[in-house]
Amino acid sequence: MQTVQPIRDKHQIEMMKTALLNTSYRNYFLLVMGLNTGLRISDLLPLRVQDVRGKSHIVMKETKTRKNKRFLINIELRNIISDYTIELSDEDYLFPSKKTDLPLKRVQAYKVLSQAASNVGIEDFGTHSMRKTFGFWHYTINKNVALLQDIFNHSSPDITLRYIGINQDIVDKSLEHFSL
Repeated sequence: MQTVQPIRDKHQIEMMKTALLNTSYRNYFLLVMGLNTGLRISDLLPLRVQDVRGKSHIVMKETKTRKNKRFLINIELRNIISDYTIELSDEDYLFPSKKTDLPLKRVQAYKVLSQAASNVGIEDFGTHSMRKTFGFWHYTINKNVALLQDIFNHSSPDITLRYIGINQDIVDKSLEHFSL
């Protein structure tokens, strides 16, 4: 399995959004939802319009942990959801497959997102990069590992910091000018 990284450069995030928006609003919306909620791809793909339209929170049972989760939808994301779902029915999947009546499969989501990442020069990208990017920027802005640990349902702060790549950044920085 490939080790993926968060996107640490906001300019690259914007470039990826633009690349996806130019090809498919659904794919752009998938990235925006992933970056702004920190949900796993396995929790994003089965979402239906009724789960998010007109709502202030996403309420769900996480696929991996089977734990209940209630997650705030920020105002900017609520506006994007409103625009995206305006002509959709409540029962419609947010990320429908173009070939079936089912939601997009994880493999297809990976292909779409990783191709866009590659096109804009982002390396080590996978579907989990959206969740890691959310975590990286949440920590960078708030500096509260305990809060992020709770959001991610991790068992320790060390796991959270390692997960979002902060530990590796700290190690790299400490070694950059270290020489004997």
